[in-house]
Amino acid sequence: MTAALVGAPPAEGPGLLDALWLGIVEGLTEFLPVSSTGHLIIARGFLGVDDGTASNVFVIGIQLGAITAVLLLYWRRLLDAARTAFAPVPGRRNLLWQIAVAALPAVGLGLLAEDWIDGHLFNTRVVAITMVLGGVLLLLLERMLRHRSSARDDLGTMSYTAAFGIGLFQCLALVPGTSRSAATIAGAMVFGMSRTAAAEFSFLVGLPILYGASLYKLIGHRHLLTEASVMPLVVGTLVSLISALLVIRPFVRFLQRHTFAPFAWYRIVVGLALGALYWSHYIA
Repeated sequence: MTAALVGAPPAEGPGLLDALWLGIVEGLTEFLPVSSTGHLIIARGFLGVDDGTASNVFVIGIQLGAITAVLLLYWRRLLDAARTAFAPVPGRRNLLWQIAVAALPAVGLGLLAEDWIDGHLFNTRVVAITMVLGGVLLLLLERMLRHRSSARDDLGTMSYTAAFGIGLFQCLALVPGTSRSAATIAGAMVFGMSRTAAAEFSFLVGLPILYGASLYKLIGHRHLLTEASVMPLVVGTLVSLISALLVIRPFVRFLQRHTFAPFAWYRIVVGLALGALYWSHYIA
């Protein structure tokens, strides 16, 4: 069960106003290392939206908007990579192949574990715990890499082996509250990339993951896309697109001069607050 206010009657899935708020939450949090899924589970509960299959499909479906923002902002880089995908440049790795290699582990594990994850991990308790643990791990990562002599800004220098390793990190994000962005950024930094390069790769590797997961969920549950549910889905998707466009560039500029510590402390505070509300039975 998701984070629902105790005593609040659940709604029959998100309405238009719910979709507006959830779209904002998705767009603002998808590419920050704070867990969009965790925030959506919390927001959905506080809005009184039910936690059934239709609601889960909506939460996954509106990711189409957020990831489209990456396509709009990075299309030139992706087009350049497509032009050289089968004509490798000596000494450089192709971005599209890096993305494909990094996506493989999460795609495989996600398909195998989808039903178990939906049934056991989409709940407030898991989100509270993973929010805190993720924040602590981000702080430890910053401490470990504080004295690193150099980091690479050029994704073209990242090996395919490193890309696969980042993909293994990304598998952690299958647990709600972990954050796909945080997991891939941490993995990329461990493999020698700078904060900004790690963040941008986390955006780009989300293309096959989020498009694939959203379309797979929508097609697999197309019988739930009724006349009443389609308009909220469209609204949530468009709002998440606009919100994500407002976040991505400022986030990259922030990382040029700052660490991930503010996001880590945010995760810890929110996770502890959420845990306190959950274990005091104020939310379920």
